[in-house]
Amino acid sequence: MNRRQFLAASVSTALLGSLRGADAGRPPRILLRSSWQTVNIGDIAHTPGVLRLLEEHFPAAEVRLWPSNVGDGVEAMLRRRFPNLVIVQGSEAQRAAFAECDFLLHGSGPSLVASKDVERWRRETGKLYGVFGITVSAVDESLRELLSGARFVFFRDSVSLTLARERGVSCPVMAFGPDGAFAADVRDDARAAAFLAARGLEPGKFLCCIPRYRYTPYWEIHSERPKDAARHARNEEMKERDHAPLRAAIIAVARETPLKILLCPEDRTQVALGRAQVLDQLPADVRDRVVWRESYWLTDEAISTYVQSAGLFGLEMHSPIMCIGHGVPALVGRFAEQTSKGIMWRDVGLGDWLFDWDDANDMKRFVPTVLALARNPAAARAQSEGARALVRARQREMVSLLRQSLRP
Repeated sequence: MNRRQFLAASVSTALLGSLRGADAGRPPRILLRSSWQTVNIGDIAHTPGVLRLLEEHFPAAEVRLWPSNVGDGVEAMLRRRFPNLVIVQGSEAQRAAFAECDFLLHGSGPSLVASKDVERWRRETGKLYGVFGITVSAVDESLRELLSGARFVFFRDSVSLTLARERGVSCPVMAFGPDGAFAADVRDDARAAAFLAARGLEPGKFLCCIPRYRYTPYWEIHSERPKDAARHARNEEMKERDHAPLRAAIIAVARETPLKILLCPEDRTQVALGRAQVLDQLPADVRDRVVWRESYWLTDEAISTYVQSAGLFGLEMHSPIMCIGHGVPALVGRFAEQTSKGIMWRDVGLGDWLFDWDDANDMKRFVPTVLALARNPAAARAQSEGARALVRARQREMVSLLRQSLRP
């Protein structure tokens, strides 16, 4: 759907039926269902991203956050950036939010994560709801009905959008809508600056690199979760093959450019993984140019670090998303075990920076592309700014449609 079609659909949707928007005389109230977990800075980033979009493009609205988890320092981080944020926790607060809010907005995620809560909202309130930036990998009858009943559904990759249409989802507006994490702007500049200074990393003179297993080993994070033997075996089978290209890129950058490398995590398991599969297997002359971050961090410190880098490459998705959201170049490696969300790189005009880790021919581009980024940061920055502008324009239109849906 192009911009003209999007706007036409938006107007049509706003005129369909009787809108249950906010009462005249008070601000519209939005209940944001988001904040899925805290062990991954990408899952954390969904929430501040959408909150910023609402703050910027719909300042008249009152927004309440209904989270799954804002522990481990995440609540404090959110309150520093959004000091007036109301967080809905506990059954009494949820009942009050259901009674007082006008619209349920499901935030970005790997699926309609809170589908049961969206269904409950629809069943108990009869009020409007919509979805901002999700991936879908399958559509059964219940999901088809739930998505079809939404005021709008935005998919964060075109593969998900096509699948929903093919499976008969009939929501009035369905379109590509970038992941909310693109807009995340939480920062901890002081902590990032202290870390970089202590490790000898100068602004603009280092690249970030993120490792990843084929499957996130959540059993290493949550002791109550049993080990998935099949997934563990697949991780072990592929870990050398998957990290060899990262090592090759690091070696090329270290030996052919003046840049250093920061090896950093997007989730908790990648701290140890980065050392074992990348740092410890580098030649001695290269290892001295690589900084290994030995601890997990939160989204604010990560963003404050990324914006001082020359760019990022690796096997995760949301750190690249946060980079592009700030105009920082970012290359993405994806493999079959991951969802279709990586296709969003093509959707925002960055197809040259997307690499199929299972395609040997495609992988021939990887090290040369990392080197090109390192050698010509101005050109890479211009490309990332183009994608950023596209994302910002589409996200502004997404909020515009939400705003129309809440007119009294």
